[in-house]
Amino acid sequence: MTGRLVIAGLGPGADGLITPDVTAALAQATDVVGYIPYVARVADRPGLTLHASDNRVELNRAAHALDMAANGQNVVVVSSGDPGVFAMASAVFEAVETGPDRWRDVGIEVLPGITAMLAAAARIGAPLGHDFCAINLSDNLKPWALIEKRLRLAAEADFAMAFYNPRSKSRPEGFDRALAVLREACGDDRPVIFARAVSTPDEQIRVVPLTRAAPEMADMRTVVLLGSSTTRIVPMTTGDRVYTPRSVPA
Repeated sequence: MTGRLVIAGLGPGADGLITPDVTAALAQATDVVGYIPYVARVADRPGLTLHASDNRVELNRAAHALDMAANGQNVVVVSSGDPGVFAMASAVFEAVETGPDRWRDVGIEVLPGITAMLAAAARIGAPLGHDFCAINLSDNLKPWALIEKRLRLAAEADFAMAFYNPRSKSRPEGFDRALAVLREACGDDRPVIFARAVSTPDEQIRVVPLTRAAPEMADMRTVVLLGSSTTRIVPMTTGDRVYTPRSVPA
C-alpha cells in the first residue's frame, strides 16, 4: 500500500502566513518530518508522529519520509518559507531520482509557502519590484568561487538580490567576503535591508547603505536584500519605505 508525501512550506514564522492548503495537509498527516525548529512549529496531536532531525541530513530525512509514504503513511515534510527555495523539495526529488524504484510510486505534492525574502520585501515596501535573483551564501554545498562569480554577474546585470544563509557561527567570514565583492562590483550606496526573524516577535528590520553594511548585522535568521541601482528610499512619517521602480530608463 502506497501513502502520500506532501512537501510543505510553513512560511516565515507567523501562523497567519501559513496557507490553508498546508494547514489541511498537516491536519491529515500521520507523520511530520523536518529540521528540528520547523517540526517544533507543528502542534502535536493524537495520531501524529513528529520526526525532527538535524539540518545537515537532508537526504536521509527525505529517504525516511519516502520510506514511510511507500509503506502507506500520510507524510508531510516541512520547511520554513517555501519548500522549493533552498529547502526540502529538491532534496526529496534528488532522493527519488537515486533511490529504489518503489519511491517512484509515491504520490508527491509540493505546497508552496511565503518565502523569507518576499515577507521581508513586503515589510519594507517593494525592493524586489523589478528583476531580482536569490543567492544562497552558504558554501556547504557549492564552492565559494561559484558564489563570488554569481555575485559579480548579478551585480553586473543590475539585479536586486536576496541573500539566504548569510552568516553562520561556523563560517562568519563568508558574509564579509560577500560584502567586499558587492561593494567592488556595485560601486555605489544602494540600500541593503537586513530582515531578521520576519513576522515573529523577534522581528528586526534595518536599512543601511551598502558602504555601511557590516557582517555582524546578519545571522542565520536574517535574510538580506540588496537593491539595484534604481532602488529608492521613500521617507514617510510611518516609517521609510524602499522600492524598486518597475520601469528602467532607456
